[in-house]
Formats: sequence, structure tokens, C-alpha cells
Amino acid sequence: MINTPLVTVSDARSAAKRRLPRMIFDYIDGAAGNEYGCGINQSRLEEIRLQPRVLVNTEDRSLKKTLFGREWDLPFGIAPMGMCNLSWPGGDEMLAAAAVKHNIPVGLSTMASSSIEQTFDRAGTHAWFQLYVGQSEEVAFNMVDRARICGYETIMLTVDVPILAPRPRERRNGFQSPVKIGPRQFLDFAIHPQWSIRTLLTGIPKIANNENDLGQKKFVRNESRGKVDWGFLDRLRNHWKGNLIVKGVLHCEDAVRIRNAGVDGVYISNHGGRQLDSAPAAIDTLGLIREAVGRDYPLLFDSGVRNGESVIKALAMGADFVLMGRPFLYGMGANGQQGLEEIIRYMREEINVGLTQLGKTDINDVDSGVLFSLP
Repeated sequence: MINTPLVTVSDARSAAKRRLPRMIFDYIDGAAGNEYGCGINQSRLEEIRLQPRVLVNTEDRSLKKTLFGREWDLPFGIAPMGMCNLSWPGGDEMLAAAAVKHNIPVGLSTMASSSIEQTFDRAGTHAWFQLYVGQSEEVAFNMVDRARICGYETIMLTVDVPILAPRPRERRNGFQSPVKIGPRQFLDFAIHPQWSIRTLLTGIPKIANNENDLGQKKFVRNESRGKVDWGFLDRLRNHWKGNLIVKGVLHCEDAVRIRNAGVDGVYISNHGGRQLDSAPAAIDTLGLIREAVGRDYPLLFDSGVRNGESVIKALAMGADFVLMGRPFLYGMGANGQQGLEEIIRYMREEINVGLTQLGKTDINDVDSGVLFSLP
């Protein structure tokens, strides 16, 4: 473990890069194509300026947010991510524990290292299940039913991966799921003994939710998911009576049609730049989609958020709630549970300070009025 505190997400990323095998770090950090799309997610957020105000009594502040009738203690949560146990052994458990401790949601991916049942046992209704649909619709609905039986209240259908995009860093490193170890990977692991020994002791992570007893083809990471269409969304909406979110939306017309299909919320994301390198920065679509769906329809947002001020910017641009992925994986990769806690603390502190600088006492009062623009 490291002793130097993680003051920023950049600190955590640098520490994780040193501590993790290259193949594992690049799986977490990498993106599609030339990774331009991943970069502009961050740069476009950084270009947005906030307008400070003065002589406002901001002594008492609240960061609580209500979404789908439930109050959360912070305006952000943990995005669904595949194979989190690769970032550090026990990563899924760490994320679940943090969600309960800080009263924030945690997304469980279909591609997670922990099962639907295990995660609900750890996080209860703080856990949201994120659904990928492969070649078998029956397998997908089986997972939905498992989530219902456990007690999940919210499902996120991810729709921006009709086929897995090539991610050059993964290909260069020979990354596969499940992880396969050849001579090059063995050397990579050997020079990172902390991660490697702990991983050997706890077991090499594998996808936990692809097992089924339906006699159908299992869900695999690189299979086509292009069969998911508007008809499937209608069938899922009829089948699932809890909160339903559609994740991976960047177009106004899609967002409106999803809203009209009876979906409870739209999740704006370009998959962190991991799918279409030429896609627009997610933040550039947020305001347009807010205008299209109306003032009161729930919008969630991720992609490129690396600090608390970016959370505020996303809320100001029209999001109701923000989720983050890589920052938490960097934190765990850098320093396990302590690193994860340091990242959450950093985010909370920056949002708190930012709110004060803007002359606000309630995160729910953040709107477009806090954005700076030249006359």
C-alpha cells in the first residue's frame, strides 16, 4: 500500500499506473481508436467556466439529491463497470461497501466480477443492475428476473455497445476475458507482485453473470449485441416494473423516443470514449437533450468527470445526477479501499467548495445560472 495521500484523481491514476500490471491498467484507462473521444470528454468539461458570487451566507450546505423518489447523500454515484476486481482484488466488495457507507448508488455490470445476488447481499437497494443483451434475449430476461427476485429497484439497459469497439491498448497487451496468461503477461505480472500475489490468492476474476441454466448461449464480452432495438425496449419495459434507465444516449431524438416509451430516465454517456472515437463529447449533448426532453425528465450523466467541479458543471448543463467510473478504479488500483475512500472524499470536498464559491447552499439550486459566458 502507498502512504502518500491521493489528493486528486490524477494522483490516483499515476499511482495506479505504477502499481498495476500494464495490461490491467490499460484495460481500465484505455479507450477506442486513437482515444481522442476519451480526451475531449475531459477537455470540453474543463473548458466550461463557472461564475463565482460573493457576500452570500453559505455556512450551511447540502449535497443531497433525490432521484426516483429516493434521497442520496451525494450528487454522484458509481457507474457500472466490468471486471472491477481487476483494478484490485475485492474491488466489487469495496465499491458496494462505499455505496452503503456514503449512501450513493453503485452500478453492477453484466460484465462484473460479482453476481447479481452477491452484489445485492453487499449493497442492497444501493445497487443498480446494468443489463447488456447478447444473442439470447431469454438469457437477458433471466438476469432481469434474478434482479427482481433479489430486490433491485433500478435497471440500466446499456444500448451503445451494439458491438464491442476495438481498443488498441487491449489488443497490444493481449487482454482477453477471461484473462489468459502467456509469457508476456507473466512477465508483466511478475514485476507487479502486490497485485499478482493478491489476485492469485483470491482467484483470477471472471465474469460472474454469464452462467445460465437455460440451455442458451452464454453472454460473452465480444459477441454482437446489435439485436437490441426499440421492440426489445418495449418488451423490457413491459417485463420490468421497477425504475428503468437507458444508458448510452447522445441524440435528442433517441432521448425523446426513450422517454415516450415509458422509460424512467435517460443516461447520457459516450461510454467514456470506449466505443466510437469520433462521437461528440457527452457534455456537448447534455444541454441539447435537456431542452428536447423537458425540464422535469430525469437525466443522468457520465464521461470525462475527473473532479468535483465537473460534477457541478454537468448539473448546471441539465443533469439530475452524475456517475463516475475510472476515478474509482484508479483509487482502488492506487491504494485499495483507502484509495477509493480518498477519491470519494476528494470529490465531495471539491463539490462542497465549488458550491460555496458559487454562492449556493443546496446542490439542487445549481442550474445554468452558475455558468460563465462572455456577453
